Amino acid sequence: MDLKATLSQENITLPDNFFYNVQKYKEHLFKWNKVHNLTGAKDEKTIDEFIYDAVFPISFLPPAKTLLDIGTGAGFPGMILAFALPETEITLVEPIAKRASFLQFIKADLKLDNVRVVKKRVEQMDSEIFDIVTSRAVTDTQVLLDLSKNFRDADSKLLFYKGQRVYDEVDASLKHRVIKTKNRHYLLIGED
Repeated sequence: MDLKATLSQENITLPDNFFYNVQKYKEHLFKWNKVHNLTGAKDEKTIDEFIYDAVFPISFLPPAKTLLDIGTGAGFPGMILAFALPETEITLVEPIAKRASFLQFIKADLKLDNVRVVKKRVEQMDSEIFDIVTSRAVTDTQVLLDLSKNFRDADSKLLFYKGQRVYDEVDASLKHRVIKTKNRHYLLIGED
């Protein structure tokens, strides 16, 4: 996958330094991954697919001042969204020390003023309202709704990165939309 070409075909507007940040991120990820096993993705093709997957929602998300990513892991989607949305304050919640340390290193190395790394479980965080709450590959939708309840209000949007089973996890009473790409089902909750 040619990440740059694929994203430009989607008409996703990205900041000038996005691909520079992505390249530095990938270099660090490959180095750290050899020692710390931060992610199962070990090759550039897979990482590029993860990056595309993380940033694609820029094409349909409303502008936001704040975003919370629950269980960021090695940075998907939260850190990638931070590269793409420099005007959005992004909080990355990751309880595993080696991953949180990696995220903190990336924040410092790339001088990302819009990133806050929280090394704890989301249940241990103080209540705070965010415009958007995201999560990828953490748990099922109902558990995510419970985990996010102290971090959203009636105006907040929830974006959960899901697979095909998303349809088994939501019922008609939940105001939502599913946006599909080749490999992903994005569950967007809270749309008007």
